Amino acid sequence: MTLAGAAATFAGVSTAALAAESGMTNWQLGFQASVSDMMDDITWFNAFTLVIITVITLFVLALLVVCMVKFSSKANPVPSRTSHNTMIEVAWTVVPILILVVIAIPSFRLLYKQLDIPEYDMTIKAIGYQWYWGYEYTDEGMGDLYFDSYMIADDDRQAVAEARGVSLNEVPRLLAVDYDLVVPVDTTVRLQVTAEDVIHAFAMPSMGLKIDAIPGRLNETWFRAREEGVYYGQCSELCGVNHAFMPIALRVVSKEQYKTWATAAQEDLDTANEQLMASIKDQTKLAAGKLEDISVAAK
Repeated sequence: MTLAGAAATFAGVSTAALAAESGMTNWQLGFQASVSDMMDDITWFNAFTLVIITVITLFVLALLVVCMVKFSSKANPVPSRTSHNTMIEVAWTVVPILILVVIAIPSFRLLYKQLDIPEYDMTIKAIGYQWYWGYEYTDEGMGDLYFDSYMIADDDRQAVAEARGVSLNEVPRLLAVDYDLVVPVDTTVRLQVTAEDVIHAFAMPSMGLKIDAIPGRLNETWFRAREEGVYYGQCSELCGVNHAFMPIALRVVSKEQYKTWATAAQEDLDTANEQLMASIKDQTKLAAGKLEDISVAAK
């Protein structure tokens, strides 16, 4: 098997087993890895505006250098008495307007895409509390499934990792929680967000999500994860002394795994999570075996 063929086969192996567990690495620069079309657009827009800002900065720097050299007292012992230039004044008014228009067009498109909720497959309600999140699966047939999600304390990380059968790195400090928000892959999810006490904010960088959770108000947004795995976010609104300790853990699984989990969770959430983790572990072993076979064949 050629290396190209091995790579193609490798691409078909479960993304849950092969992708980075959280899309984050130590000392990482830039955004978390994007797993949604929304975050793709945000990443592109960030790079687009960075190019414009860089060009403007370099242009202004060049003008300053030219002015300092060409119009210094040594080069011009007799200073110019020019008070204004109509062409320059028109240019420095019109050009910034054009630049803002160029930025505004994709910006408005992105804002519209975030606010315009497409036809969705399921609805989840996220409720912010001081200082944890609660999740309610509101769709018919979910049996009013609701649970609270608390951050795993430092002292408990090792025990949780052993119970889940994963490495300690897969229970990241200040981000891992006892009950993950579970959703199926390639599924459009309408997310309703509110709060019970003070203003919070639901932020999930990998999905391009960030929306305020306000008491007495129900805000809506949406996301569609295209890769299986675990993705992390946090409350991004200063909400009190434990603001830094109310993370969000989103576990994206296959549709079959989600269906099994959702059925079991209505009876016993702990058992459903144990079964889900066992299924993911088996899937990871299977993917690792396929990867090993590919490596041997490629040699």
